[in-house]
Amino acid sequence: MNQKIKDALGVAIVIAVLLFGYAAVKYVGTYARSSEGGYRSFSVSGEGKVVAIPDVAQFSFTVLTEGGKDIGKLQTENTEKTNKAIAFLKSKGVDAKDIKTESYNVSPRYQYYNCGTPVFSSGEVQPCPPASIVGYTITQSVAVKVRDFAKIGDIMAGVVDNGANQVGTLNFTIDDPTKVRSEARAEAIAKARESAKAVAKASGFSLGRLLFVDEYNYPQAYSEYGKGGDSAMGMAVSSVAPRTPSPAIEPGSKDVTVTVTLRYEIR
Repeated sequence: MNQKIKDALGVAIVIAVLLFGYAAVKYVGTYARSSEGGYRSFSVSGEGKVVAIPDVAQFSFTVLTEGGKDIGKLQTENTEKTNKAIAFLKSKGVDAKDIKTESYNVSPRYQYYNCGTPVFSSGEVQPCPPASIVGYTITQSVAVKVRDFAKIGDIMAGVVDNGANQVGTLNFTIDDPTKVRSEARAEAIAKARESAKAVAKASGFSLGRLLFVDEYNYPQAYSEYGKGGDSAMGMAVSSVAPRTPSPAIEPGSKDVTVTVTLRYEIR
């Protein structure tokens, strides 16, 4: 009985040694291939560019109300003007989802006293009373998206006629850039693959596995304002300013650029 146990233990030890050896060989082979892929590899880059036409114009307007200490009265006045401007936007076909309140701020205005000058008769410095609140200023800012570019000029001028004190920068963008970026990415990858094949052929080796892909999205570039594109068209205006003819607005085009880097194993 003891001999059978000894024989079984011996067989088990032999099997364990063989399994350990096999695992070690597999590990060394995998590590070698990994190291070879890491050190015997090369990278290529490709750039894809798609020229897209912006489909959304964005700007913001602000209603500023300044007055005394009656905050409730100021809030009512500010809200009425803002609501009037928003109602105007909707009357021009701007969808409610394209109108967003960005900020609402109530800030006090203080009266400060200059009491640091000594009295010449006595040479003493008169104590200065603390600053006191003399009123409040309420500002409410609203962001707007306009999809009908033919109405941009009238809309920007109209919000001023309907209560806005300031109109911010007008800029153009693509509402959903995913599709455009995907097209640019596909072009970049295709160019990088062709470059990799050319490098491999010229160098006399074969392409191995694709080890990794790295992508970089360049900032979106616009054409010049006046020819269309990014318009730094901001203005601070008075609600009683005379109405002037609306400017012609051209969205221009936008370059969406994607660069990819592909690293291949050398075989």
